[in-house]
Parts: sequence; C-alpha cells; structure tokens
Amino acid sequence: MPHLPIAPPVTTRPGVLLPRQDLALGWTLLALIAALAWLLTIAQSRDMEMEPGTMGLALPLFLLLWVVMMAAMMLPSLAPVALTWVQAIRRSTTGRTRTLRTAEFIGGYLLAWAGFGLLAYGALAATGRLVDRDPDAGRWIGAGAFLLAGLHQFGPLKRVCLRHCRSPMFQLLRYAHFRPWARDLRVGAHHGLYCVGCCWGLMIVLIPLGLMNVAAMAGLAAVIFLEKLWRGGPWLSWAVGGAFLVLAVLAPFHEWLLPGLRMSDPSMDHM
Repeated sequence: MPHLPIAPPVTTRPGVLLPRQDLALGWTLLALIAALAWLLTIAQSRDMEMEPGTMGLALPLFLLLWVVMMAAMMLPSLAPVALTWVQAIRRSTTGRTRTLRTAEFIGGYLLAWAGFGLLAYGALAATGRLVDRDPDAGRWIGAGAFLLAGLHQFGPLKRVCLRHCRSPMFQLLRYAHFRPWARDLRVGAHHGLYCVGCCWGLMIVLIPLGLMNVAAMAGLAAVIFLEKLWRGGPWLSWAVGGAFLVLAVLAPFHEWLLPGLRMSDPSMDHM
C-alpha cells in the first residue's frame, strides 16, 4: 500500500516548531500571500475600465495579472491540501530546502492556472472582437457564458474534481511515489489541474461580469472556498449552478447583468 515517508517524532527544543504551530504558521503565510494578491488586484482594478476583451493588455501582462488574481481567489481554499503536503515535506527536509520545496508546490499550482489563463486570454480577445463588431452580441455571449457555467456545476467533471479537492488524501499518497525530479512542482501542477477542472466554470462568468470586477471575484472566491471546505459544499455547487442557469435566461433581456460586455460610451470619456 502506498505510504508517505514517516520520520521519528520531532523533539521539542528551542528553534523547532511543533506540528500545530507549523499548521498555524502555514495558514498565516497563505493568508498573507492571498491578502497581498487581493491588494494588488484591487489596486490594478482602479486603473482599468470594465470593458469587453482583454482591456488592451498584452499576453505577458495579462498572464501576470491573471496569476495574481488566481493567488488571491484560490490560495485560501488550497490551504488544507498545501499544508498536508508541506507536513510530508517537513518530515524529510529542514530550513531553506523545505521553504524552496513549498514554494515549488505553490508555483506548480499557479502554473496550472496560468495555463488556463492562456485559454481565458483567447476567449476574452475573441469576445472583444465580436462585441466591437456587434454590441448586441454581448447579450448572447453573456447568456452562453452563464449557461456553460451552470451546466458545468451539475456535470461529471465538476463532481469528480470537487471530490478530489475535498478529499485529496488518496492523491497525496500517490504523489509520494512520484519521481524525485521536480516532484513538488509536478504535485502542485497536478493538483492545480484538478482545481481548474473544478472551477473553470466559475471563472468564465468573469467574461460577462467583468474581468476586473472585484465584487464578483470576491463572491466567486467565497463560493470556491465553501465548495471545497464546507460540509454542504456539493449542495452549494448545485445552488450556484441553478442561479447561473437563471442568469442565462435573463441575460439577453437585462443588459445590467453584463457589465463586462457593455461597450463604454465614447461621449462619457470627455465629461
């Protein structure tokens, strides 16, 4: 049976943290990283108008902004898995090596979301071109995004990936037998792909709601956190899916539901 490497218990002595203290420190560090990412995201949103498309961002800058957004939205829900893996790292490493391996794990996780960011950039660029040609197309793009997100909430991919994110222990045991080369990076990326499979539907609603809509991001981050960590998470997924399907029906007739797909009024730029 696969097992994580087990080392003798750590003795209590000055300079060595007990496991409970390690967990508290881990939660605190992840919370600080997420808080910093939120501050950067909010600061950036103040300098950018909400409009269809990529908001004039080149791909490298978009990906940088996207990764910061994902760190803000996803790291709190990643904490239990990250800390469980870090506990395994802790048994076999110390000091700088432990820090580097932990950073490698988180980097691999964000790398998976950066890959999804490439798809998001293409979708946003296409959306911007369509709305430029026909502003009314935004209503149907918005309805399609809500419909796709709603269906995903009820689909098998969501169910499988959410189950992994809620109960990852079997996969963590499997990860212990990965080859040593860049193991932590690959473990982070592998788990990140499960998170992408679980949450991509939630992310695409940022197309109609606005990529830099901080209120929408905060709401989605809360949903992601509760889906993964709350006992009623699966029921919440279905409730959110139902809400998205309702929005898909309403979107073509209520433009205010689509702030991210409304063209800015040129006459307002000079007021």
